[in-house]
Amino acid sequence: MNPPALLRFVDRVRALGCGIALDDVGAQRASLALLPLLRPDVIKLDLRVVQQRPTADIAEIVAAVNAGAERSGAIVLAEGIETEEHLELARGLGARLGQGWLLGRPGALPALSTLPAPGPGAVLIRERGGLVLEGSPFAVAATHSIPRTARKRLLIEISKHLEREALRLGANAVVVTALQHVSFFTPSTMQRYQRLADRVAFAAVLGEGVPDQPLRGLRGGSLAASDPLRGEWDIAVIGPHFGAALVARDRGDCGPDEERRFDYVLTHDRDTAVAIAAALICRVSASSNQPPIHQVRYS
Repeated sequence: MNPPALLRFVDRVRALGCGIALDDVGAQRASLALLPLLRPDVIKLDLRVVQQRPTADIAEIVAAVNAGAERSGAIVLAEGIETEEHLELARGLGARLGQGWLLGRPGALPALSTLPAPGPGAVLIRERGGLVLEGSPFAVAATHSIPRTARKRLLIEISKHLEREALRLGANAVVVTALQHVSFFTPSTMQRYQRLADRVAFAAVLGEGVPDQPLRGLRGGSLAASDPLRGEWDIAVIGPHFGAALVARDRGDCGPDEERRFDYVLTHDRDTAVAIAAALICRVSASSNQPPIHQVRYS
């Protein structure tokens, strides 16, 4: 899984007027975690969601998919419809489109002129603005909220609070943090982020001098000298039903580290948090493409 490259690819494809379909949603936890960031036009449910008996895991998948579809207008497509029971369940799950042997056997594609319309209101490709993948996350947040000023000791505690939210979300969460310089990646911070890397779908830390793989399962990225992010302290946490971000710009104070002042925005606006998370993820090193921790298949 290489989310930085994936986000940039999706942005380029959308600019060409193409739509995005996310396949096998529910087969892996990471697919649920990435839904808010990829903003697909079509969400394809993994066939196991339709073919197995409903469970707590299935309910979690359905809730996450329906939340994403409700926010974005995405169309839900159910795979693996082979019986009337599968079809009934697919409709109950909110699927507008279906795929499977009950509906049609594999064969040559029909002419486009003979294909039926997908149904009233089933818009497959929607206009979606591109994410701001470069520049300053603080600038993104400041266009929606008036920044306040606080000392770093408060921002550290807010950051820890958002980290705990990510732990609560578990394998459905994305958490990415920018902490200016590797010197701020202290042993206590490392301990917290090792827990996060072991629990969430995607975790990353950015900062000047941060290695590509700072800890087991944790992605990293070293910031260039010209990157405005070097002057910020940021964290974004995204889950199927949660989105929050703290972005703070250093005011350049001298003196004890925890007494330094920052202008900051704390937002729980989901769209803003997703935009901030995307801008941070795109700075993760391409060579830190570790295999995802959670390869869960439901059974």
